[in-house]
This record gives sequence, structure tokens and C-alpha cells, in this order.
Amino acid sequence: MSYNLAFIGFGVVGQGLAQLLDEKRDYLKDSFGLEYKVTAISDPVKGSVYQEGGLDLKKILAQVDKEGNINGYDQGVKGWDSLKTINDTNADVIVEVSPTNIENGEPGISHIRAALGEKKNVITTNKGPVALFYRELSQLAKKNGVVLKFEGTVLSGTPAINLSLEALAGADVREIKGIMNGTTNYMLTKMAEGQSYEEVLKEAQRLGYAETKPDADVKGWDAQAKIVILANVVMGGMLTPGDVPTEGITQITLDDIENARKDGKKYKLIGHAWKEGGKVMARVSPQLVGAEDFLYHVNGVINALTFDTDVLGKVTVVGPGAGKKETGFSLLVDFLNMHCTRAK
Repeated sequence: MSYNLAFIGFGVVGQGLAQLLDEKRDYLKDSFGLEYKVTAISDPVKGSVYQEGGLDLKKILAQVDKEGNINGYDQGVKGWDSLKTINDTNADVIVEVSPTNIENGEPGISHIRAALGEKKNVITTNKGPVALFYRELSQLAKKNGVVLKFEGTVLSGTPAINLSLEALAGADVREIKGIMNGTTNYMLTKMAEGQSYEEVLKEAQRLGYAETKPDADVKGWDAQAKIVILANVVMGGMLTPGDVPTEGITQITLDDIENARKDGKKYKLIGHAWKEGGKVMARVSPQLVGAEDFLYHVNGVINALTFDTDVLGKVTVVGPGAGKKETGFSLLVDFLNMHCTRAK
């Protein structure tokens, strides 16, 4: 089976997938019978191009690396915006990797609605639309006989959604608890080594772990969106981000860290979902964990999630929660899973 892909957004994550698609083309064809062309890219900063017969990914990636955009690519139709690209190109798989907006999901929600409405498959790492509109989008995909996949919205390339829905299928997931934001975990790790909040934030920004405006990380909003997705998709919840009490790490001081150390504990920013009285509940907050808790030993930018199930007890997955190739890999996994399901 062969697919035509269109990228809506071509920042770090989109480029990560494009690199993997270029590198693994022969392997994916030989191992899974998966063939594809990237026929369109639309990004308000990087530029847009549509070439019905397929773009040369090596040339596209080299152009972005050299010039910071794809405007100099010497073939194809230029200047189409995202919605025209979704509606009017020959793409049957839309890779939606526009910037995340937790407040209203735009522009990603409009992109995904349009794609599903056109009976095109969607793979995305965009947390906003899934956290805010999961039920609507999943029903729209089902109605139109297409696939919506979003593994990368939670732990990047580390399996969380696929693990729970596939490897743990048949088990009742009673609770989900974990470290879902690598930036804050890195900052708390460094604070435990004696550095101040201000120092570690500057270092996280220098290393590219934190944005210039780091509110989504340090105020807990990123973890909030992720636990909402897990609560709704895995546990059958009906939550919105506004339903989840959320506290970040901005109020934690070195004195707090030192007092915790004296008690043999560490602070971790924890996303937590559980069932209570027939309802799914969730919260995000800094919590003290002791050495008996696996999360105590998860340091730096690494993330970890524990699923508490009725059959296996606690199952924990640990891995990177961000990165160019890591997040690009989550899109590749979704693409491959989509193909394997449809090829049966």
C-alpha cells in the first residue's frame, strides 16, 4: 500500500519525521510493505510547497537546514495555506504538527476537523485538540472511516497510549501516575543538587528544554493536557483541562528541596488520574516521593508513567519525553500502525 503525506507544520518535530521517512524508506517497504511519498508541506514560517508526484525529502531538509525555510525549493506549487493544502492536495495522510494551544486548540483543531471531514487520516503530536476535543474528533474519524492517531501527545516516542490500549488491552487501568514533563523534572533534579530555581530555569532554556516563556512547563499546563488525554483515552474519562486542579513548580524553594532531602524524599511534578465513585478524576501537582517509589529514581529530562491495572498490578514505562527524532518517531509509529491495521 502506498500513501501520500502532507505536513501541516514543519518545525522540529515535522523535520524529525521527515528525516526518519527518508532514512527508513527501504526498511519500511521491505519489512512492512509500507510505501509513501510526501507530496505537500505547509508552514506559516518555513513556507509551503505541493508537488503531486512527491517532494525530494533530502533536498527539503537540506534547504531548511541551510536557509531556515523551504522557499528556495525549485519545484512544485508554492504559497498554499494549511487548509488549502489539506483540502486540495492528493494527500491521504495529514501530519498535523502545528504549535500546541491548550486554550482553544487552534489552529490544530481546525486542521484536524478539516482533514477528517475530507476523509483523510490524521497523525498528530498536537496536545491541544486531543485534550480539548478527543470525543468529537474520535467520533468524526469513525464516522468517516479514517484513522486519528496521537501517540506523541503524551511521552513523545516513548509508548504510553499504544502501550495502554494495545499491550494492556483487556486490563482495567485503575490509576495512572507519573512524570510527564521532562523540563520540570530536569529543573527539580538540578535543584536537588543545590542550584536555585532561577539558575536551573536559565540553564534549561539554554539547553533548549524550556521555552523563553516557560509557563506551559513550570506552571504544569503541559502535564495537565497530557493527563487529560490519558484519563479520557485510556480510562474513559470526560475531562477537560479546566476540570483538573493544577499546580506547577514555581513556588518550590531550595529550603523545600533541602527539607525533603533530610526526610529521604524528592519533589516530582506528578500527573495523576484515578477512578473515584464511578468517575475519572485527575490532578497535577508537585509531590514528595520516597526511595521506595520508582519515580524517585527518575531524574533529568526522562519521563515515566505507572499504570495500575487489575490484572498485572503496576506497569511502568520510562523513556524520553521530547526530542526531534524521538517525537518524530511517535508519528512514524502511528503511521506504521495505521498502515498495518488497514493492510489486514
